[in-house]
Amino acid sequence: MKTIRALDLFCGAGGSSWGAREAGVEIVAAFDLWPLAGEAHDVNFPEVEFIQGRLEEHDTDALAKRFGKIDLILASPECTNHSPAKGNKPRCELSKETAFQVVRFAKAFQPRWVVIENVVNMRKWTRYAEFKAAMVELGYHMNEQVLNSANFGVAQSRCRLFLLADKLQEPPNVPPPRSKPKAISGLVDLNGTYRWTPLHKKGRAKPTLDRAERGFATLGKKTPFLLVYYGSDGGGGWQRLSRPLRTITTVDRFALVKPDPNHGHVMRMLQVPELQAAMGMPPKMKFETGSRRDRIKMIGNAVCPPVMRAVVQQLTAKPSLQD
Repeated sequence: MKTIRALDLFCGAGGSSWGAREAGVEIVAAFDLWPLAGEAHDVNFPEVEFIQGRLEEHDTDALAKRFGKIDLILASPECTNHSPAKGNKPRCELSKETAFQVVRFAKAFQPRWVVIENVVNMRKWTRYAEFKAAMVELGYHMNEQVLNSANFGVAQSRCRLFLLADKLQEPPNVPPPRSKPKAISGLVDLNGTYRWTPLHKKGRAKPTLDRAERGFATLGKKTPFLLVYYGSDGGGGWQRLSRPLRTITTVDRFALVKPDPNHGHVMRMLQVPELQAAMGMPPKMKFETGSRRDRIKMIGNAVCPPVMRAVVQQLTAKPSLQD
């Protein structure tokens, strides 16, 4: 079987690249606007050429001549303006339309396969049907599927839309592995590695204390749990450690609370290694560039590698049909 050569558009720090590489794919080049994401991608994929800038500024015909035959395009277009995490802020239509750069690159490179990942709300975009029709016009068969990372061995509940495109046949559904959901409890550090502060310290915000009280009311005061900020799912602002983590976003939203003999209870925010693990990213995947806030943004913007690995494996599973 020949090596599958791929481009990663809107690559970020490289969640999709990592998953595809684990599926046996060679990432030839990766593109992103954010220089810090490029630095992180370079650390984890030194063999891959990172190209910084807006996709619309690149000459796709020149790139196609430069990189040669490409079999697969991975793409995670700008998603914040589709996402509920954006709240009621005005949606930027230009941001949404970065999805059409996928069409432009697919037209120039003519890969057999394309995988597009985004938030589920992308389906409500007014140009969504037009976008899919543009891919069909290029000769692609399309399959739309919502996948939850918790069904792929990831200790996080993260539902994302995957559009699978194949020029030769109908793309398959991606069945999740037969595994029980993984609890976040095994990935958080309840010891003294990170600095804790008293839950009831002076100046602690009342909404934070209210979240904690709701957790105590259900679990009692001897069981550690997580506070969840910026939630809109009616979860009460907290969650058990015995379940997958709720969706990681680009901001700090999880605080660990545990009993303490000196202060009653102490708390701290989840740290980058814990969030990385909850994305299904291995410890050898490095996040060393930028501030802590930058690293959390990179993680929150990423694709869970185990999910992308499963998608790519399923999509490319019939080598006899490769063009």
